[in-house]
Order: sequence, then structure tokens, then C-alpha cells
Amino acid sequence: QVQLVESGGGLVQAGGSLRLSCAASGLIFISYAMAWFRQAPGKEREFVASISWSGLKTNYANSEKGRFTISRDNAENTLYLQLNNLKPEDTAVYYCAAAQTYGSTVADSYDYWGQGTQVTVSS
Repeated sequence: QVQLVESGGGLVQAGGSLRLSCAASGLIFISYAMAWFRQAPGKEREFVASISWSGLKTNYANSEKGRFTISRDNAENTLYLQLNNLKPEDTAVYYCAAAQTYGSTVADSYDYWGQGTQVTVSS
């Protein structure tokens, strides 16, 4: 079955960096657009960034532009999210997701989800 397994979360001070990974199995990774979403306590899940199957197209939520970088390694079936200059408001559970088409920022458009990894940013 399809599995998306996130890792790399943790506790970091404001201004710090983290690199999240999402290891995919059970699907033809190169056939899927991938994305990161996040959900803070008491808030709805929100789009962070997405990447096309080739990696040539990327899209970011406005608040993440310039601080976060999404990338993928199709040879390793792995998705990444580099988080720089982290802020306390970035605290959330970060989820990776897979979709058969690229371009959506809506969670319902994604077919498969990981279990999430917690990112906590202290001030």
C-alpha cells in the first residue's frame, strides 16, 4: 500500500533551520506531484508548497516564499522541505501529500497523506 513517512521535525529556536523529509513507497513516485501542508493547533490544514513530478515547477504560499524550499529526489522516492529563518508561527504538524496533478493548493485534491512530523519553534 501507499506510504508517505515524514521525518526531520523537532524543536528549534526562532531563526533556526530544519530539513523535513518524506519517504514514499507503494506508488510510482515520479508520476505524482507532491506537496507539504501544515496544521497548527486549532487551525485548519494549510498549504505550504508543492512541486511537479519533474521538480521543474514549484509553488509556495506567500508567507513561505524566500524562507522555505521544496525539492524532490525521484531516484530516492523522497520529498524534502528546507525550512529557514523559522518563526514561532511556523509551529505546526507538517504533512506531505501526493496528487496525480500539479497545481492545487487545496488539501482535498491530494490522494495520499503522511502521518505528519511536528515542528516547534521557540521564541
